[in-house]
Amino acid sequence: MPAGSPRFPELVLATSNSGKLREFRAILGELSVTFRSLTAFPEVQLPEEGDDYEANAVAKARAIADAAGRPALADDSGIEVEALGGAPGPRSARFGGADLDDAGRVEKLLADLAASGERDRSARFVCVAALAFPGGEVITARGECPGRILDAPQGGGGFGYDPIFEVEGGGRSMAELPPTEKNRISHRARALLSLRDVIRQRIVS
Repeated sequence: MPAGSPRFPELVLATSNSGKLREFRAILGELSVTFRSLTAFPEVQLPEEGDDYEANAVAKARAIADAAGRPALADDSGIEVEALGGAPGPRSARFGGADLDDAGRVEKLLADLAASGERDRSARFVCVAALAFPGGEVITARGECPGRILDAPQGGGGFGYDPIFEVEGGGRSMAELPPTEKNRISHRARALLSLRDVIRQRIVS
């Protein structure tokens, strides 16, 4: 094997978000794959994101697979709040504008929910994952996790909207779950695990 060659086949993960990277690697860690993040491919330009989970995930995965010449795995995720008509949805990471961080977006969502006057706090996390191969082939999978919006943040784990999302039937926020449990039941876990066998067959083998 030439010096510097990866020990295992490579799969590029379409994110530089440290929280997402930890989850990707934890969920798919049993696979004999070398996971690379976008920081290893600074030449890759991601497309502008729109209002559709699948279109966003597919566009990112294709752009990376074509530019890096390796299989790429992307996801697009969001939280959908019933009382807000399903918002922020695919715009969850951009909710409130580029100046807001995770805490600011959480605060805005709680404020918008309070201003709506609705008592229904049901919500769900949604994720669509896309596995793309150089040449254009893409395979997608969708995962959802139902729950409700809490009155205030709870827990110090996770990222994004996790502290205000109570998992259905669990009595705890997503941020209060141990990582092993979150990476079994979350929307992202459900989408990625649906692609695990494809990755094993098409990339590892």
